[in-house]
Amino acid sequence: MKRVLSSLLAVGTVAALSVGFSATTLADDEPLKVGFVYVGPISDHGWSYAHDQARLAMEAEFGDMVETTYLESVPEGADTVRALERMARSGHDIIFATSFGYMESVGEVAERFPDVVFEHATGYQSAGNFANYNGHFYEGRYVLGKIAGLETETNTIGYIASYAIPEVVSGINAFMLGAQSVNPDVEVKIIWVNTWYDPPREAEAANALIDQGADILVQHTDSTAQLQASQERGVRGFGNDSDMGAFAPEAQLTAIVNNWAPYYIDRVQAVMDGTWETGSYMGNMEDGMVQMAPFANMADETKAVAEETMAGIISGDIHPFTGPIFNQAGEEVVAAGEVAPLDMILSMNFYIQGIDDAYPN
Repeated sequence: MKRVLSSLLAVGTVAALSVGFSATTLADDEPLKVGFVYVGPISDHGWSYAHDQARLAMEAEFGDMVETTYLESVPEGADTVRALERMARSGHDIIFATSFGYMESVGEVAERFPDVVFEHATGYQSAGNFANYNGHFYEGRYVLGKIAGLETETNTIGYIASYAIPEVVSGINAFMLGAQSVNPDVEVKIIWVNTWYDPPREAEAANALIDQGADILVQHTDSTAQLQASQERGVRGFGNDSDMGAFAPEAQLTAIVNNWAPYYIDRVQAVMDGTWETGSYMGNMEDGMVQMAPFANMADETKAVAEETMAGIISGDIHPFTGPIFNQAGEEVVAAGEVAPLDMILSMNFYIQGIDDAYPN
């Protein structure tokens, strides 16, 4: 069963620690109350849509054993605190907060409600009743880079970026490394839109990049506007967070698909069993959290390279951040044959050599 709450003031591998939570206080006929807080609308067909599809899959798995609630389009900041407090006070047993910018708010509210379990997506903080989870989505962006590098005719790729946080920056760098590995002449032009979801702004950025000669576009934003603009202008692009091919069947090459459902099912089951423990989880292609939409609108040779690259990442034979890697200043940051440590990837705050753009402050 689900309950939908209106948006609050909004319009628009596990490292286990020692604390566990017991669900024995629930009556036999009382469902576990599970809450979700989304930064965008569930109709974005991107980030929040993917999380909500996972919520529905979890709900289908447990049936009447759970009652799910969601708040959509909750801004980062004070509104997040109010949304989380509202859920905690209304009896939710576990709350998933699904945006990087929610991290500080989750930590604040979790401290005030020690009997509620909190999970935060894409952050790095944790506490006794506060875990975090993320995915190696840069693996998918490396694959996108190879496809773009092989398919571009102008050697100019347009990249629509949201916010200059490590997840977005590492994605740009992984994409560039993939593109450079098959096409040393490729150029990536970046427009920062400073939003996760704003279809008009995303479309404007897409058209601006096309006007600058980009014939393939990639995004780290949440709407389908980029792909639709690409199709209208006769260029191609990549979806993000879910398969967006239905919105631009002639333009989408593929998309990174975020599969959160197994994680949500596992963590809710742990709360039910009284075995939940805090920690940090990083999903990847190997465990199925990072998936790719069907390959389309590309040469068979490109598709073969993409499939081989995915297989190599899954087997461990390929890692996107394998050296030598140099930053924009020409300094070696990862030695030849070495793999960038995870801490570097998760805190990445520099561009690699070859990106002709000033790093945003």
